[in-house]
Amino acid sequence: MKRKLILFLFIILSNLSFSQTIKTQTIRGTIVDSESDYPLPGAAILLLTDSSTTTFGTVTDINGYFTLENIPLGRQSFMCQYIGYKDQNINNYLVVVGKEGYLDIKLEQDVTSLSEVVISSRKRGEVNNTLVSVSANTLEQDEIIRFSGSLGDVSRMAQNFAGVSGASDDRNDIIVRGNSPSNVLWRLEGLDIPSPNHYASLGATGGPISMLNANNLKSSDFLSGAFPAEYANVTGAVLDLKLRNGNSNKYEFLGQIGFNGFEFGTEGPINGIGENASFLINYRYSTLQVFDILGLDLGTGGAIPQYQDINFKVNVPTKKAGTFSFWGL
Repeated sequence: MKRKLILFLFIILSNLSFSQTIKTQTIRGTIVDSESDYPLPGAAILLLTDSSTTTFGTVTDINGYFTLENIPLGRQSFMCQYIGYKDQNINNYLVVVGKEGYLDIKLEQDVTSLSEVVISSRKRGEVNNTLVSVSANTLEQDEIIRFSGSLGDVSRMAQNFAGVSGASDDRNDIIVRGNSPSNVLWRLEGLDIPSPNHYASLGATGGPISMLNANNLKSSDFLSGAFPAEYANVTGAVLDLKLRNGNSNKYEFLGQIGFNGFEFGTEGPINGIGENASFLINYRYSTLQVFDILGLDLGTGGAIPQYQDINFKVNVPTKKAGTFSFWGL
């Protein structure tokens, strides 16, 4: 009887001593989707010591299982996070000595309603007009500016395409496969316009200097044949030009000197009349005329070209009434 009593007391004392040395426990569990119960791999579960401090944590495996070791005994708080799901807190979870804890966590998807986003792209060289399949080329803004011999003139740029030539170096008339330059159609922002050139003669579609500012143009189409019906009875060529919108986020300024003139430009947002509203304006003044005013003789004698031009566009998108554009040349 004494032996049994001594053995019983020894077991009790051993258990008490053992319980005093163990101060942590392991927590296991799973994290799944609340709707489908599908496991969420890579979900994070964190042990919180207070409302703002995180001590340590772990992430779930491919099957949604996790193991947190060395969790202090007592009531603890955990936070679970996963991209695309709402954060979930588990507060006052009791961590005990004799049994590992198990958490079965179900996260709810965080659904956010966003406005429509349209992403579109266009291959370089692809024409804007979807009805055109052959005999068409694209006029890119950067090519017009840097192409050798174009002088920033869209007409001189087009003269480099196959089957196209110019009448002379001092004019930008376009001759396509022997057709008359007077049969070339100019279209700007969907409207047919006369020759956009300084010193243009009656009935001609070319001139010595273009009024179109390449810094205002965006990707445009040059058609040398197989014209769609929208261009009516054109027999020469079509230059279907588009103006770009100004920067709707910040104000920008431009100043440069070139063969076409002294140029000054600005663009930027228009505040107070709608989201993404913008303006764009460029002004040019004859370079040779400026030099003549300054008394510099460049050998042109009395043949001083006197001209100036201005290009502008105002773009005002609205939520319900569409987009309003005002442009001028």
